Amino acid sequence: MLRIAQALETQLRDAMQRALPEADAGLDPQLVAASKPEFGDFQANGALPLAKPLKQAPRQIATAIVEQLQADPAFTDLCLEPQIAGPGFINLTIRPERLAAEVSARLGDERLGVPAVVNEAPVVVDFSSPNIAKEMHVGHLRSTIIGDSLARVLEFRGHPVLRLNHVGDWGTQFGMLITHLKQVAPEALETADAVDLGDLVAFYREAKKRFDEDEAFQFTSREEVVKLQGGDPVSLKAWGLLCDQSRREFQKIYDRLDIRLSERGESFYNPFLPAVIDGLKDAELLVTDDGAECVFLEGVQGKDGNPLPVIVRKSDGGFNYATTDLAAIRYRFGAVPDGDGARRVIYVTDAGQANHFAGVFQVATRAGWIPDGARLEHVPFGLVQGEDGKKLKTRSGDTVRLRDLLDEAVERAEADLRSRLKAEERSESEEFIHHVAATVGLAAVKYADLSQNRITNYQFSFDRMLALQGNTAPYLLYAVVRIAGIARKGGGLEVSTAQLQFSEPQEWALVRELLKFDVVIAEVEEELLPNRLCSYLFELSQVFNRFYDQVPVLKAESEALPSRLALCRLTADTLKAGLGLLGIPSLERM
Repeated sequence: MLRIAQALETQLRDAMQRALPEADAGLDPQLVAASKPEFGDFQANGALPLAKPLKQAPRQIATAIVEQLQADPAFTDLCLEPQIAGPGFINLTIRPERLAAEVSARLGDERLGVPAVVNEAPVVVDFSSPNIAKEMHVGHLRSTIIGDSLARVLEFRGHPVLRLNHVGDWGTQFGMLITHLKQVAPEALETADAVDLGDLVAFYREAKKRFDEDEAFQFTSREEVVKLQGGDPVSLKAWGLLCDQSRREFQKIYDRLDIRLSERGESFYNPFLPAVIDGLKDAELLVTDDGAECVFLEGVQGKDGNPLPVIVRKSDGGFNYATTDLAAIRYRFGAVPDGDGARRVIYVTDAGQANHFAGVFQVATRAGWIPDGARLEHVPFGLVQGEDGKKLKTRSGDTVRLRDLLDEAVERAEADLRSRLKAEERSESEEFIHHVAATVGLAAVKYADLSQNRITNYQFSFDRMLALQGNTAPYLLYAVVRIAGIARKGGGLEVSTAQLQFSEPQEWALVRELLKFDVVIAEVEEELLPNRLCSYLFELSQVFNRFYDQVPVLKAESEALPSRLALCRLTADTLKAGLGLLGIPSLERM
C-alpha cells in the first residue's frame, strides 16, 4: 500500500490547496491507515486542525476537500466515494480492481512491491562486537541477531550496508593477558591454538584477578600495553595469535547463525586517535582536568551538579573507548581519507551503553564531525532474562555461553520433532530430522528475540519459543509448510494473474494484509524495530489461516480457483521474504 498511500497523500494535498486557497502553506492531510475495516482503507484527519485558523466547522472543511477530490480523475480511478465521519474525518476505500491489480503486480515481483531506494552512500551497522579472549555468551545474542536483521532490511530496501564488527581487540586487557600467559603458558604466545578458547577465557579471568589484587602485576601489565601500542614485535605476535584464535571461534557461531560481518576492531582506529585530540583542540572543546584531557558535556550533570566529562586522553597519556568511538565516527562519515563516507551510522548495543553513546555523539556533533543531513543512531536493547526475571545465567551462576544455548535449542527442537513423528506414525530420514531440528531450533532463538520490542528486557523460555502455537518461529514456519502442502495437492501455485477476482470477505481481508508488507518494511527501515516485522508476519499467518479454513481453495469453483491459489502463493512468498529478513530460512516440510 506504500505507493497507493503516497499517491493519495499527493491527491489530498492538492485537493486541500484547491479547496482552501485562504489557508497557509504546508497543509497536512494527516493520512493514516483506517483503524477498523468498516472505515475503509485510509483515514484523512487534516480537516480538524484547520477548523480554528479558518473559523469553519471541520465537517464543512472536509466537505470542501471531498468535492475537490471527486473532481480529480486520478482520485476517482483509485478510490470509491469518500465518506465523511464524526467531526470531520474523511474515510477512503481503495477500489477493489486496484487492490486486485496490486496483488497481480506483486505476484510477478521478487521485491513484493517494496520499492528500492536510490542511495549511493553506505549505511554502517555496527553490531555483535565480542571481546578477544572471551567466548561469545548470551549477552552477545541480541546485538548479533538484531543487527543482522536490521542490516538485511536495509539491504533489501537497496542501501549499501557496511556490516561492521567492532571487536574489542586492543587495550589494557591484552597487557594483562600477555603478561599472565608469559608466566604460566608461554607456548600460547608462540604457537597457534596452543590452548583452546575455553582455557583462554579461564586464563583471562586469572589475569583479571591478579591485575585487581597485585600491584606489581598491574605495573608489568601496563608496561606490556605500552609495548603493544609501541609496535613491539614480540607483543604484536602474541596479540595476533590471540586474536586469530578467538576470531575462528567467533566465526563458528556466525556461520551457524548465517551472520555476515566485516571485522574492524578497536585496533583498526589506533592510527586515527591523535587526530581526534587535534580536532577537539581545533574546535576549542578540549579541557585539561586533573591531568586528563576531556570534553565537558552540555546539559548533563553529575551528582554534584557539575557537567560530566567525556575523557578522551587519560592522565597517563592513554586513550580509551570514547576516543576510539570518536575516531570511528570520523572514519565512518568520511572525515578521514579513504573513510566510509556513510550518511547513516547505527550502533546496536545494550541499553547500558546509552549514556556513553549520548556523550560521544554530543562531542562528535559539537566538533562538527557529523555531515549535514547525516544520522548517528544508537539502537539500544534490554537484557535476556531467565524465567525467574533475573539475568540469564547457568545453575552455577556463570553467564550462559552462546554455543551452549544454541545447542540446547536444536536438541529440544529435535526431541519435539521425533515425538511428533512418533505420534503421527511418520517415518523420516535422519538427514531430514537433523535439518529440520537445526532450522527450527535456531529460528526459534532468533524469532523469540526479534519479536520482542528490543528496548525492553525479555524472558528466555525454550518451551515458549519452540511452541507450534502463538507468535513463534515454529508457528510461522508451519504456516509456510501448510501452503507448500496446498501447492503439492493443487499441482503447484503457478497461477495466471490476468483475471484475479475476489468476492469473499476473507479474501479481501487477506488481500489487504498482504499489501501492507511494503509499509511495514519502510517502518522497520526508519524506526529500526524488527518486532514490527514479526508482528506483521504473525498477523498475516493468522489472516491466511482464517481464509483457508473458511473459504474452499482446492475445491473452489473453477472461476475462483486461480485467484485463491494466487493468494496462497503471495502469502507464501511474503512469509518467506519476511522470515528471510529476520535471518530465518523457511522449510517445505516439518
